[in-house]
Amino acid sequence: MTFRLTVLGTATPYPRPGNPCSGYLLRTEHTAVWVDAGPGTLAELQRHHRPDLLDAVWISHTHADHAADLLPYYYALLFAGQQPHRPIPLYGPPGLADRLETFLAGADHNPAAAAFDVHELHDGHHAEIGDLTLASHAVDHGLPAFGLRATHADRVIAYSGDTGPCAALDALADDADLLLCEADGTGPHHCTPEDAAAAGRRAKRLLLTHVGHTLTNAEAAERARAPIARPGETVVIK
Repeated sequence: MTFRLTVLGTATPYPRPGNPCSGYLLRTEHTAVWVDAGPGTLAELQRHHRPDLLDAVWISHTHADHAADLLPYYYALLFAGQQPHRPIPLYGPPGLADRLETFLAGADHNPAAAAFDVHELHDGHHAEIGDLTLASHAVDHGLPAFGLRATHADRVIAYSGDTGPCAALDALADDADLLLCEADGTGPHHCTPEDAAAAGRRAKRLLLTHVGHTLTNAEAAERARAPIARPGETVVIK
């Protein structure tokens, strides 16, 4: 059985030509989950999977570079010929539905529940999605934010979300087959490349993402001694 991670975008804090903001697609033979929905990732998602046939969407936190494409996704599901069998399960921080409805210009007319079956995350949250188990860990980002530990059979892909170094990041990384870790390097609530490398030593493999504007990819890769996630890349965990 194979477990695949496809990189839809890694840019921060806004999309760049050829690189949307944060977004990833987790897939097994039977299950597909969109992880983070940064600007531009909905378009890239369609290269790999039908948006209306996703099994779930999982959002690490409500900053726009991780969640803004939920807005056009709402319209795609309801008004553009998509045919979801039911509202798409949406996992995200507390208050995510309220934020969506505010931006959708009138909660009375555009309830999030019309398109999404919303589940609020908490530290230790578990969800069984098809043949995936999604475990959420509260991380340090200055607002409610979560990292993800996704398990398929005995294979684990861990994703930091946005966070500074913390015990939860270490727990996410422990013995994971792949740790996808941000290396924004700006401010107290992000990881530097060295922070990512430290967490990555707990995992079997480290892949950097979300490299901040103060760094080049080459600099981040050199400092962490790890490769950078490339938009469009698919990593297979066998």
